[in-house]
Amino acid sequence: METIEKLRILSGSARYDASCASSGSTRSGGKGSLGNASSGGICHSWSDDGRCISLLKVLLSNDCRYDCAYCVNRSSNRIPRASFTVEELVDLTVKFYRRNYIEGLFLSSAVMHGPDETMGRMVSVVRKLRREERFFGYIHMKVIPGCSDELLREAGLYADRLSVNIELPSQASLNLLAPQKDKQSILKPMAFLGNAIGESARERRKNRKAPRFSPAGQSTQMIIGASPESDYQILRLSEGLYRKMSLKRVYYSAYVPVNEDRRLPALRTPPLLREHRLYQADWLLRLYGFTAEEILSEEYPQLDEQLDPKAAWALRHPEYFPVDVNRAEYAALLRIPGVGVTSARRIVSARRFAPLTPEGLKKVGVVMKRARYFITCSGRPVERLIDRPALVRGRLLLADGATVSPSSQQRQLSLPGL
Repeated sequence: METIEKLRILSGSARYDASCASSGSTRSGGKGSLGNASSGGICHSWSDDGRCISLLKVLLSNDCRYDCAYCVNRSSNRIPRASFTVEELVDLTVKFYRRNYIEGLFLSSAVMHGPDETMGRMVSVVRKLRREERFFGYIHMKVIPGCSDELLREAGLYADRLSVNIELPSQASLNLLAPQKDKQSILKPMAFLGNAIGESARERRKNRKAPRFSPAGQSTQMIIGASPESDYQILRLSEGLYRKMSLKRVYYSAYVPVNEDRRLPALRTPPLLREHRLYQADWLLRLYGFTAEEILSEEYPQLDEQLDPKAAWALRHPEYFPVDVNRAEYAALLRIPGVGVTSARRIVSARRFAPLTPEGLKKVGVVMKRARYFITCSGRPVERLIDRPALVRGRLLLADGATVSPSSQQRQLSLPGL
C-alpha cells in the first residue's frame, strides 16, 4: 500500500481522539536540529500569540485486536486496515515539517499484537525522530494500557506530553462495552507517569541539566454518552484524577455513533451540549476552586444544559450573594457569574486605588449582564433580584440568547434550590 493511502486511512481513524491539544512545553532545538516546540498549543489550537498551530494527527496502525463496542477500529468492523513502519512514519513527519504543513506530531495506535509490541514501535518512532532526525517539534504520544514501565520511562524522555485514555468512567461500563480492558491497566500507567513527572520536576529544580520527563504533563479522555454514568460521577472521577494523578487536562468527547451494537445507546446526534457543559465544569474544578460536590450532588446529578455550571450553582446558593466586589477576597470573586480568573485579578488590583463602580467593572472585563444580579459595589446593589432566582434564571437565559417558553419557566420553578 502506498504511504499516502496509509495516511488517508490512519489519519481518518484518529479523528475521534480529542485529547490532542498541548500546553506548557518548550523544547528549543540547537544547531543542527530540526524544529522546536513552543508553549501555547499544537494541533489546530490557538497559541498565546493568536496563531493556529497544526499537528500531524495519525495512528501507527488501526489493525486492532480489541473489540470495543464504541470504537470505529474494533476488530469486528470490516474497514480498510493499514499500518505504518517506523521508517515510513518518521520520514512522513520530517517531510511534512519541512514543507511547513505541521509543527508537531500526535501519535496514537490501535493495539496490534499486544501492548508492549505496539508501545515499543511507537517509542521507536519518537526515539528515531529525536535522536537521528534531531526533530525538536512538539510530540504528543498516547500510552498503550498494559505496557511495561521501561517503555513508559523511555517514552517520557522523548515526548512532550503523554496520555492514557480512560475512555469510560466506570469498571462496569468497561466490562460491558470494552471487556478486554480493565480499570487497573489504565490507572497503573497514569500513576507511574504522575510520579515520574513530579520526580523530574523536583530534580530539575535542583539541577537544570537533569533530563525532562514529559514536560507538558499527562492527560486523558473520557467518552460521554456511550455509558449511563451521570455528570456527577464523571466530575468526581475527574477531580480524583487531577488530585491523585497530577493530570494537566481531562478531555471529554461526545459519543459519536459509529457502530450498530445493542449495548450502545440509540443516539441520533452526539451529546455536544453536554460535552460543552462538562468542559465548563472542569474549568471550575481546575481554576476556580470548586469541588465536584459543590457543582453537583447525588440529588442533582446532571448539569443544567440551559445554563452554565457557575450560574446554576449561584442560583442554587443565594446565601453566598450578593458579593461586594470592593471588599470580597479573590476566592469569593471567582464564584460570581460573569467574573473570570483575569477579571478577578484585575478587580483585586484596581480597587486598591479607587472603589469600583458598575462602569469600572465593565472596563476590567466583568460580564455585567451575568454578574449584575450577584454583586454590590461598596454595599450598593446593581440589581435587587438575588431573592428571586427563577426570575434571574430567565434573564440569564435571555442574555445568552436562549428562548424561554412559559412551560419551561414553570419547570424552572420546580428545579432543586429554586
